[in-house]
Amino acid sequence: MTKKHIPVAKNQTVDVVIEDLTHEGLGVGKVDGYPLFIENALPTEKMTVLVLKAGRTFGYAKCLTRHSTSKDRVPETSDVLIRTGIAPLHHLVYEAQLAFKQKQVANTLTRIGKLPDVPVLPTIGMENPVAYRNKAQIPVRKVNGILETGFFRKNSHDLVPITDFFIQNKTIDTTIHHVKEIVKKYQVKPYDETEHTGNLRHIIVRRGHYSGEIMVVLVTRKEKLFNHDKISREIVERVPEVVSIIQNINPRQTNVIMGKENRTLYGKDVIEDMLLGKTYQISANSFYQVNTSQAEVLYQTAIDFAEFTPDDIVVDAYCGIGTIALSLADYVKKVYGVEVIPEAVADARKNAARNQVTNAVFEAGKAETVFDKWVSEGITADVLVVDPPRKGLDAGFIAHVLEMAPKKIVYISCNPATLARDLRLFADGAYHVAKVQPVDLFPQTTHVELVALMSRVED
Repeated sequence: MTKKHIPVAKNQTVDVVIEDLTHEGLGVGKVDGYPLFIENALPTEKMTVLVLKAGRTFGYAKCLTRHSTSKDRVPETSDVLIRTGIAPLHHLVYEAQLAFKQKQVANTLTRIGKLPDVPVLPTIGMENPVAYRNKAQIPVRKVNGILETGFFRKNSHDLVPITDFFIQNKTIDTTIHHVKEIVKKYQVKPYDETEHTGNLRHIIVRRGHYSGEIMVVLVTRKEKLFNHDKISREIVERVPEVVSIIQNINPRQTNVIMGKENRTLYGKDVIEDMLLGKTYQISANSFYQVNTSQAEVLYQTAIDFAEFTPDDIVVDAYCGIGTIALSLADYVKKVYGVEVIPEAVADARKNAARNQVTNAVFEAGKAETVFDKWVSEGITADVLVVDPPRKGLDAGFIAHVLEMAPKKIVYISCNPATLARDLRLFADGAYHVAKVQPVDLFPQTTHVELVALMSRVED
């Protein structure tokens, strides 16, 4: 067997024309059919690049000179936002970002799901696709001997100091700046992950989109945080919207951001916000969609796709704190939510009571086990709603769903690849995949949320 010829070598300079974008937003330029992946490169652009790595089937390069410019390029861009991965698509005009995501979803359905005929609708975007994030998790490290906040350079733990994060709510950016200056004043030592020394690991800021309430979480290595009362007082003086300051203690040498123990240093344990007219309490550890306005679009799309009737019985698997189940409760007879995390189920029940929703029932446990219990009690679903994590649905779960045989399935996904895989299994199990709607919850990035509608094929 002859060794495959690689037409480029590391540190070689070559000219390429960018032909496409990868699913990660890298430009693809080819040399004798051999693909080079290049940051900050857009289709049609001609450039001279330096080869950084040449593997057996593809390589990586960086642009030295751009000889032509795509009509879809944003005139002013930030290398920092690309190098850190905060906004890897911000150099692409927004309309083209939306088209890119629609194309990526369609290609994935065809390649992985073998579903080329499923309509993929145009991506629903934002009117103002910047400063949308309601949550920030910002590492704290020492840079040139000084405590800094920022973001890690991609594929490294080298902190790049940043003040304007572009996609975060501007009040959050301002809050991070003030907290950084205050902890420096009180000589709080930044965390050193190599030596596992220092104390302050991360600053987390959450802000209610509608309420404006702000929570600051100081993630520390040690239980002791000297001057925490003075630090808290000064944070609130500088940012009056802060209603909660939490110390989260994470003593482990790990990449996991938060530890298990929380201490309230000031104010409330939670902040409140609204989603589709319902009120939710958000704790330091709660999962809550980071783009509130687009989450409302996502959930409303799911509601519209389902075309609920007042007599429908709905099962919401992976219900979390109940945001989806409670959003659709007004449209149906009964909603049953199941979630494996008991604390989330407790929050879902509290949220139902808080919003005076009386037709929603939440149970903790594995979905398959709870499904069996419900079936034994004579509970069957007209519509199943699923919103799993990135890994998608377990094959055993899908087998249980096929036995339950709901008339419709609404699948909310954050990963086109696992969605395509699972849709194939449902299609093989007598479900028709009617359509897929991409929703842009994460503008300026390559991530996309999806809503897929399936209906059972009658014999």
